[in-house]
Amino acid sequence: MLDIASISAIVAAGGVIVGVVFTVLELRNLTKTRQMDLLMDLYLAWGSEDMKRTVGRFLALEIKDYDDFVKKYGPVVSVEPERSQAWLDIDRIGWFFNGIGFLVHTRFADIKRVDELLGYGVINVWEKMKPLVYGWRKQYNWPKSFGWLEYLANELKKREQRGVKNG
Repeated sequence: MLDIASISAIVAAGGVIVGVVFTVLELRNLTKTRQMDLLMDLYLAWGSEDMKRTVGRFLALEIKDYDDFVKKYGPVVSVEPERSQAWLDIDRIGWFFNGIGFLVHTRFADIKRVDELLGYGVINVWEKMKPLVYGWRKQYNWPKSFGWLEYLANELKKREQRGVKNG
């Protein structure tokens, strides 16, 4: 037969276990909420009026190859006080998706959610930018430039090849 002290110890231990389980579940939920907040902030930045103008100008660019592009718009690295708008637009979009690629790689953002929210454009952006990125990587010996954008596009292509639908 259990005495009151034994029952109290069992109840206290049960309370601690319930508290630990509750805390773990709340932390998990908080992590998911913070990840979703981050992704929604990025999505809103992507949908901003300024970014829409940037994307429109980028989509209108005709990119044959790196050398041709440099002839039209100047080099990616310029001694002039300002680079061409084309390069600024490329940088802005590239840096945006490069950052998201880093978040996916480090698991701060879930690839499924990124795919559903932004994935439709990443592969197209990468394919259009690829000749330029490869060109300046070679010219300036920047082998990792926009590496996270390339990583993200490749991961999304793998999902596409596996038949995973995006948004």
